[in-house]
Amino acid sequence: MRTRKVHNTTATATTSARATSATRAGLITALSALTALAAAGLALAAPADATVKASAPTPPKFLSAAELPPHPSSAWTADRVKDGVPDQLKSCFGTSFLGYDSRYREFRTELDTGAVQLTLVVAGDAKAKALAERLNKDMRSCAKRIEQADPEVKAESRDYGTLAVEEGAHVYGLHTETSYGATDIHLLSIGRDGRAVTVVEWGQLGDFKGAPVKAFKKTTTTAVKKLY
Repeated sequence: MRTRKVHNTTATATTSARATSATRAGLITALSALTALAAAGLALAAPADATVKASAPTPPKFLSAAELPPHPSSAWTADRVKDGVPDQLKSCFGTSFLGYDSRYREFRTELDTGAVQLTLVVAGDAKAKALAERLNKDMRSCAKRIEQADPEVKAESRDYGTLAVEEGAHVYGLHTETSYGATDIHLLSIGRDGRAVTVVEWGQLGDFKGAPVKAFKKTTTTAVKKLY
């Protein structure tokens, strides 16, 4: 009888020890699983955030004041880059800029000369090419549309040709004269690098004789090269 009691007690102790060991093993397994899930969650969150930062596209760069056609008696100053479309480009290009991610920078001298650069980023090269073609088409018809919109204004445009820079650029001149004698001369260019399209406009009082076409072509080349 004593031997049986000892045997039963030993068996009970062994069973209890096994249960305790199993419970501890279960807790360790559960804790390990929770730790693994937490680590996996952190691992998933960190790369996702890092991927967003890594894949964020670099915005195109803009001209600096020193890269504008030199003014004979006044230095250029540059405003900060802003979102949107400047008013001075709407007369020629109308609604062609709507629906695009656009930013611009305005420049000015202390006298009668000003300039602006607008840059648009689209979804891909094909769309950028189509946008550039549309803007060139707008530019070729701009003088005619200005005269149709206001009978008191005479407008004349000139095509100064293309520039072999990145995916190409095209330069134009536009002169307007009102019935009361005010005259303005503008140089405009449209260029593309990949999925970015840029429009550069320079203007002052006067006519084609005072337009710095050669220097403006250099400015346009710089603007397109600086995009990316």
